[in-house]
Amino acid sequence: MGNMERLLLSVLAESQAGGGSVLTTMKFAVLPIAKVFTMCFLGFLMASKYVNILPATGRKLLNGLVFSLLLPCLIFSQLGRSVSLQKIIEWWFIPFNVILATISGSLIGLTVASVVRPPYPFFKFTIVQIGIGNIGNVPLVLIAALCRDKSNPFGDSNKCRQDGNAYIAFGQWVGAIILYTYVFQMLAPPPEGSFEIEAGNLPIKNPPKNCTPEQAPLLTQEPESMDSNKSKGGKIKGFLTFLYEKLKLKQILQPPIIASILAIIIGCVPVLKRFILTDDAPLFFFTDSCIILGEAMIPCILLALGGNLVDGPGSSKLGLRTTAAIIFGRLVLVPPAGLGIVMLADKLGLLPAGDKMFRFVLLLQHTMPTSVLSGAVANLRGCGREAAAVLFWVHVFAVFSMAGWIVLYLRILF
Repeated sequence: MGNMERLLLSVLAESQAGGGSVLTTMKFAVLPIAKVFTMCFLGFLMASKYVNILPATGRKLLNGLVFSLLLPCLIFSQLGRSVSLQKIIEWWFIPFNVILATISGSLIGLTVASVVRPPYPFFKFTIVQIGIGNIGNVPLVLIAALCRDKSNPFGDSNKCRQDGNAYIAFGQWVGAIILYTYVFQMLAPPPEGSFEIEAGNLPIKNPPKNCTPEQAPLLTQEPESMDSNKSKGGKIKGFLTFLYEKLKLKQILQPPIIASILAIIIGCVPVLKRFILTDDAPLFFFTDSCIILGEAMIPCILLALGGNLVDGPGSSKLGLRTTAAIIFGRLVLVPPAGLGIVMLADKLGLLPAGDKMFRFVLLLQHTMPTSVLSGAVANLRGCGREAAAVLFWVHVFAVFSMAGWIVLYLRILF
């Protein structure tokens, strides 16, 4: 018994040197997930038959509002205010790490899906659910909870929060591009036209060339008249239109990506930044409006996803085996690969010297549960129920996995 007590005291003493006990560190990991669950539960309550003020059509409209307005405002206000040309040069590994996390996670997802063999329409869905982590809202809430404590291991609370939020925001624009290109394509409905295979006796074996209902909110294309304009200007316009449609630029240049590009451009030009983004700027009222709208993004998307669970977290067609494989792949197999990537980059001298918050954010990008926004894309593509069920169970088990991984990361960093 005395040996056990000495062991516990030594563990606590070592962790105190890192800025807090193991229990305190676990509290930092659990509280953000508890907040996510609370908002999801309220969405579930609003969508239930007893309240019924958030039906399926309302949730789909809410998703469209998030993608078209709230998420772009969040990215523009946070990224634009934190970025500069010098910081882009110093922080280049953050967006690169998001890409590496997507590649490594997708390869692990491909391996898991090949072994588990999920139901027919959900092979690519399984890869996405394992490969795409939450690099936005959960890390932001986690950093806020971590830095709020005066005894946090990163030092001054204000600097801790400012640096953490800036690093996270700088990676979000890459996440938005990945969502609207890679994830959107991977979650395309099967040739039958719907993920609801039981309803496959509908005559949609040869889907029409116009947009599917899931594509309508994002890919509405209006037919253009093909009148032959012989003028030079008409030919140039026709060529640009052809190029625009051939490269599917309308699909790529979605509002969040446009907001990311604008934020980087304005943030890197000091004159424009002082005119629009700083607190005493003449046009700061516009940026402040974006900040207010951006703050509404997280609760809105979580309400919609909580509402998707109204039929129960077990109502999806994935089955227990596939759901368990996704949870295991995302929370157990992906973080060690991320730890290896970050440690290798540190040894190669690719990271800013001595910046432990920078390394912590990089590690968080590999450790988070499945992306909430990928669930919103899945909802637009017609597999929202399955995505919501996966998100529900992944976040349940993330309470334990994130606590363990964050304790490990803090012990490695300090």
